[in-house]
Amino acid sequence: MQDGFININGDSVQTLEVLFLTTILALLPSLLVMMTSFTRYIVSLSFLRTAMGTQQTPPNMVLVGLALFLTLLTMGPVLEQIQQEAYEPYAAEQISGEEFFERAGVPLKEFMLRNTETGTLELFCDLARVDPVTGEQALELPMRIIVPSFVTSELKRAFLIGFLLYIPFMLIDIVVSSTLMSMGMIMLPPSMISTPFKILLFISINGWELLFSTLVRGVY
Repeated sequence: MQDGFININGDSVQTLEVLFLTTILALLPSLLVMMTSFTRYIVSLSFLRTAMGTQQTPPNMVLVGLALFLTLLTMGPVLEQIQQEAYEPYAAEQISGEEFFERAGVPLKEFMLRNTETGTLELFCDLARVDPVTGEQALELPMRIIVPSFVTSELKRAFLIGFLLYIPFMLIDIVVSSTLMSMGMIMLPPSMISTPFKILLFISINGWELLFSTLVRGVY
């Protein structure tokens, strides 16, 4: 009797392979956050909600759902490339499991490097004591350098977007607060008056469409 499991096709699957696949599934949420544009989307949407002062509207579930589907939209070409160049040959038993991960890693590296600032990549190369490289040679860098460089660049862009989102809403808060103070209405919370104006401004400029187009085009 072979020491392994039997899959639906009747082939023997070794215990280590099953353990490895289980580990990949357990790390899938982290991979989604660290190796895609999900971080930029969810942080930017959180900044928008905070800047508008709408408390829990939209709720967290809506923001996560929007960020997830925007991520699927932008990662579509990368996933298709992985399917064509890595998964289909592996499913046809034309390549080994090790080669599958090597081929699948190339499109992800290209995507992350395309959205990583050169200075940030050089910083993490220096921290890892690796000679910094650029262009196609950067694909030879390990994931332990590319992933944190990519996430740092994504956070930087998300915070910049958040800063730009805060400016118009902050101006509304300043105008409303100054007006209430000049009228002697100190006991009236400024947020109660400014929130409707913030919502009106956001709707009048098609804020959702403008924000989504900016986020998605920034990734491409």
